[in-house]
Amino acid sequence: MLTSQKIIDAVNEQIGYEFSASLQYFAIGAYFAAEALPQLSGHFLKQAEEEKAHALRFMKYVVDAGGCVVIPAIAAPQSRFKNPEEAVKLSLDQEIHVTNQINGLVELARKENDYITINFLQWFLTEQLEEVSSMDNLLKIVQRAGDNLLQADEYLARVGIKTMPEPPAA
Repeated sequence: MLTSQKIIDAVNEQIGYEFSASLQYFAIGAYFAAEALPQLSGHFLKQAEEEKAHALRFMKYVVDAGGCVVIPAIAAPQSRFKNPEEAVKLSLDQEIHVTNQINGLVELARKENDYITINFLQWFLTEQLEEVSSMDNLLKIVQRAGDNLLQADEYLARVGIKTMPEPPAA
């Protein structure tokens, strides 16, 4: 095995977190669909697929490293929200939590002198920066729209969720 059992166990736990995040995003996507907000619904359904892809990426790593994939039990996602802002805030909090989990995996890999795992996790660190920034921006858009969430939905259709334009290619 290319890594320690301690790392494999921690990555298996992360697989559960990623699948849990995916289910939560599917639930939020359904919530926005029921509110007739197709752009917000579509955004969260896309996020759900991304989280599932993250789980699969972690699974591939475990297999490639010679470990055994063990997917932990996953709690049911929250499906009811007081308002749309609560649903988006939950998403932002979830992304911050996942970022802390990835940081914890990096720290564990450092303690284990596991440079292969550290290298593997670099992609997730960059991805989490994008995810937290995107959810933070979406929360601001929803808050700005107030009670008129059609404005937020229309904004997403026109602009998407961008915090800043990409710098020009050098």
